[in-house]
Amino acid sequence: MSPEELRTFCLSFNAAVEEFPFGPETSVFKVRGKLFALSRLDGLPLTVNLKCDPEDAVRLREQHPEAVRPGYHMNKRHWNTVTVGLLPAPAVRELVEDSYDLVVAGLPRAERLRLDRP
Repeated sequence: MSPEELRTFCLSFNAAVEEFPFGPETSVFKVRGKLFALSRLDGLPLTVNLKCDPEDAVRLREQHPEAVRPGYHMNKRHWNTVTVGLLPAPAVRELVEDSYDLVVAGLPRAERLRLDRP
């Protein structure tokens, strides 16, 4: 998955936006003001921080120790840093979608309904 494919996929979700609160080199993808993905799209290797269920986060780190690490500069219990090129693109897309869904699940019910996600 290329940096542009990652950006396009992150922006494909309902109400997803890209912001640059940490400077022009760091893309922060949010839904209704809440972060679901963070990446330096020009970084080598390409990595992305993604929200994850704590139990799944530990399991993923054990299954893919070279590709999934505790979230860099994030709450290590809830965030993973994924090295994009070390996992197949469908797996990366699934992790991005899971991150988005977790963030949306934490939104107030009215916001979730506006996003078509009960």
